[in-house]
Amino acid sequence: MATEAIVVGVGAGQGLGAALCRRFAREGHRVLAAGRSRERLEAVVSDIRQAGGEAEAVVADATHSLDILNLFERAADPELVVYNVGNNVRAPFRELSVETFEEAWRVNALGGFVVGREAARVLVPKGRGTLIFTGATASLRGAAQFAAFASAKAALRAVAQSAARELGPLGLHVAHVVVDGGIDGERLRARRPQRVAEAGQDGLLNIDAIADAYWHIHCQPRSAWTFELDLRPYKEPF
Repeated sequence: MATEAIVVGVGAGQGLGAALCRRFAREGHRVLAAGRSRERLEAVVSDIRQAGGEAEAVVADATHSLDILNLFERAADPELVVYNVGNNVRAPFRELSVETFEEAWRVNALGGFVVGREAARVLVPKGRGTLIFTGATASLRGAAQFAAFASAKAALRAVAQSAARELGPLGLHVAHVVVDGGIDGERLRARRPQRVAEAGQDGLLNIDAIADAYWHIHCQPRSAWTFELDLRPYKEPF
């Protein structure tokens, strides 16, 4: 059986999670695509199978530890794990509820920790493998009205840093990718078409180009590992 790639946070067919699944499948991995919508997962898996790859859909909520335990139990020989879950929450500080703030932390930081822990439990004994967390501009700074999302993404980055320092010497490559800019995918096009129009050609991050960067991280020799990689369109100010 082929080695496996696990992608947690797979939704729309034209989204980063799906692009990662397709990229890893093209490289010969059996892909476990995990997300909350069976319909969307099955569509992604169907595309991969039609292209000659191997894939399985696993319905899982990253904030439910039992779902993640079940996901890893279904993997026979994982080599690459990506945590790609996020909920971009925007609200004025004085109107931000405790529930919204906590949910952002659960989705981004808690879910990332649980997936990272289970990945480490499987991969560290092998002395090899890659664990990648998807970050955002908010991982590095908190913009106005993004207190919940920024604090949660910053917490995920800290989880990744701590894991990398502890697990890297044991052979597990842990990386954090800062996606700094709009992703040219189904979600942005549906919710903010004006943003897409204003960005113009090459003004948004192409999902397949991002997936290529993740694959490059996985292929790095251990003498020159990347911990943090930031990606943005050439037009994006920073």
